[in-house]
Amino acid sequence: MGGNDLDPIWLLVGITAIAGVGGTGLGGAIACMFRKDSDKTVSLLLSFAAGIMTAVVCFDLLTEALHADGPDVNVWLVEIGVIAGFVVIALLNALIDKATNHEVAHIDKDHPRTADALEELTHANHLQEHMSGRQPRSGLFLAGLVMAAAIALHNVPEGMVIGASFARTADQVLANRGGLTMALVIGLHNIPEGMAVAVPLISGGMRRGKSVAVTALSGAPTILGAVLGFLIGTIGPTALVVSLSFASGAMLYVVFGELLPESILMWKSKLPAALVILGILMGLIIIYV
Repeated sequence: MGGNDLDPIWLLVGITAIAGVGGTGLGGAIACMFRKDSDKTVSLLLSFAAGIMTAVVCFDLLTEALHADGPDVNVWLVEIGVIAGFVVIALLNALIDKATNHEVAHIDKDHPRTADALEELTHANHLQEHMSGRQPRSGLFLAGLVMAAAIALHNVPEGMVIGASFARTADQVLANRGGLTMALVIGLHNIPEGMAVAVPLISGGMRRGKSVAVTALSGAPTILGAVLGFLIGTIGPTALVVSLSFASGAMLYVVFGELLPESILMWKSKLPAALVILGILMGLIIIYV
């Protein structure tokens, strides 16, 4: 294997590092300047990212998966791959919820299971419980570490999405607009996740600079996932179908299980829906123009 053979991998690593480490790290930095009136901004950001993800999945990843094997379209293999990706991400998110929601009892039977305020999305409401003396301060720090570990695990399949996207044009990574777009929207998606890690760490007593560094490191497994998705996708046509289908299912869960419920609950308005449509249209422009 010549030296140039590694170039696509290193390009992929660099792009994924920006999306994974950079996205979560940026979220951690934003958490240091946390503002309680930014729910609407985060809602619109999540909605727009959800729209772009939907367009890339439906008009790029799934389309490529259906034709990656040549003229013989294996719809059932694509269906199985999508379901597998959806279920894996759903289970990982269930683990995250189980590890964090019980730490402060703020969700009753009538409360939405997803965040309807930025304070909940970033666990800043936990700080209020600790400050009131009802919870030990050390518990908040532990919650931040648990969240960092959970997000790190969650980022592996998200990285596979980026790797699978680039596997279609293995020798021309920078020419793959679909892959670059997916890396961008996953980076945007990682910003609120980075905030969710950093806020309890900072509130639990960790220095701001160190908390941002820990938060950024929680995005590092995205790189591992990207390399894995890329290598699987380049094995052959069938492997590419499986990789793209799995990536599509994972992203469909992120869109419909996380981004859209959170964005709509955080700002009960028609505007988030409008931003989803704009995101889909932007995705179409990126893919086809």
